[in-house]
Amino acid sequence: MQRLIIIKDGSSDWRSEEKPGADEPHVISFDQLKSWIKTGHIIRHLFRYGEVSLRCYRTYLLTGRFMHGLFMRLLSRGKATVHGDDGETISVTWRHVLSWGVARWRDSRQHNTVFSSTMIALKRLEAGITHRQAFNRQATPVYLRMDFFFGVQSGGSLGHIAGVLNHLDTFCHEPIMLTTDRIPTVRPDLQQTIVPPKTRFLDFREIRELHHNTTAHAAGLKLVAGREISFVYQRYAFNSTTAVALSQDLCVPLVTEYNGSEVWIAKNWGDELRYETLSRRIESLNLTAADLVVVVSKPLRDELVAAGIDARRILVNPNGVNPDVYHPDVDGSIVRQRYDLLGKQVIGFIGTFGLWHGADVLVQAFDALLQRNPDLKENVRLLLIGNGITFPTVQEEIRKRALDPYCVTTGLVAQKEGPSHLAACDILASPHVPNPDGTPFFGSPTKLFEYMAMGRPIVASNLDQIGEILSHEKTAYMVDPGDPDSLAAGLEQVLQDKTLQQQLATRARDAAVDNHTWKRHTEEIITALERVTRLTDGSGGLA
Repeated sequence: MQRLIIIKDGSSDWRSEEKPGADEPHVISFDQLKSWIKTGHIIRHLFRYGEVSLRCYRTYLLTGRFMHGLFMRLLSRGKATVHGDDGETISVTWRHVLSWGVARWRDSRQHNTVFSSTMIALKRLEAGITHRQAFNRQATPVYLRMDFFFGVQSGGSLGHIAGVLNHLDTFCHEPIMLTTDRIPTVRPDLQQTIVPPKTRFLDFREIRELHHNTTAHAAGLKLVAGREISFVYQRYAFNSTTAVALSQDLCVPLVTEYNGSEVWIAKNWGDELRYETLSRRIESLNLTAADLVVVVSKPLRDELVAAGIDARRILVNPNGVNPDVYHPDVDGSIVRQRYDLLGKQVIGFIGTFGLWHGADVLVQAFDALLQRNPDLKENVRLLLIGNGITFPTVQEEIRKRALDPYCVTTGLVAQKEGPSHLAACDILASPHVPNPDGTPFFGSPTKLFEYMAMGRPIVASNLDQIGEILSHEKTAYMVDPGDPDSLAAGLEQVLQDKTLQQQLATRARDAAVDNHTWKRHTEEIITALERVTRLTDGSGGLA
């Protein structure tokens, strides 16, 4: 009996559940299933399998239930099941498919209800904006993470969330957290209260986030009941009004961490928004209502000032690193042994393979490097750590250029395993590329600071903040952004100069420890919050 396993959302360790002696199943990713559907190849797979199972992060968070269920039933002659990493299982019958179809139709008919209630709440919040005159360091901070990203195990967002949360009680009271999903990098002694979204509207991005505001607001009020609250801190999430509502209810300052316009990100790196005007208005509300807006780069500050946000309420605070976790003495030998890298010179990259990361440019540069220096094929390898949206493109670049013998791809790696993977590298690459619309690169790559703290020589794009943090031939070797030939030349130079490698590595580590720790980053936030609340006059404006 042939079985089909469909893996969605990076899940899961399905092999641990396999019975000894069981026939090897046919395993595909969810993206492969979508490709079957788009190309029509799914026809040859109809009713081909004796059993079909879909593996996902959490069954209650599964989007597209109707379509998943429909195609699972069309592929299977027998059982069809959905398995969550938490052990929950749904046996999918035609009755399930019908009920999910009805639910989707119902949700599609009730968008206007959510939209109307959002508009009423938005007007109330806009009318209630007033900036606070002080905050109490001894009271409890509330941290909100309302993103609709679930099961995240690695990436810069996890580093930033933990970097702030894990150090807040160094400068004020121990924080409490309200989050849509558990964050694995947060200290285990800190309270995380999870408020997952309802199953209503999960298939409809924009509406599902708007609908979640009511649920999250109620959960937030319950969380803070009976506590004296110091301030509300939010990592701004798409279409979220919860932090503004809580800060107004509690009459405490609001800190908004702004990592870039979600509207801009959707337009340039994602899908067009149906309710773009509303999303812009919500984004403006969060920025205008904030007593302090924390941004990671100067281009973000300039963007906000141009939009009318008072510069005195903006803190430019680049990302950071925990130098006790990322340091030169981390052992990378097990990783080297696992990927047959012993005795090799390893060029490394770690990331979520976003469109801005330039991982495909790195592969092109590596190819150029080997073309120029064929002798390097014996001892030099490229280690690509992570997974994400451009990973298939990177794999295709490797295949097309016949680089498979010289490249190692690890797939998704948990955040806690990042240091040992970086320690397996001799040189670390940060090949970031410019924004597609020509606007300044507004990022502050977390990997940059992790690279520095690891005490490894870095080859990096000379791009906005990257070029401000790193100094050419002092703390890194800088190259032209998006240019494979320039990157190849930089890698070649560093590979050939052992003295330069040591100098770059030592100076970068020193700079990270002196200037870019998460502890210092968090202290800057608290100091800035004290400053801006003292500036506020009695009417809520700036004195």
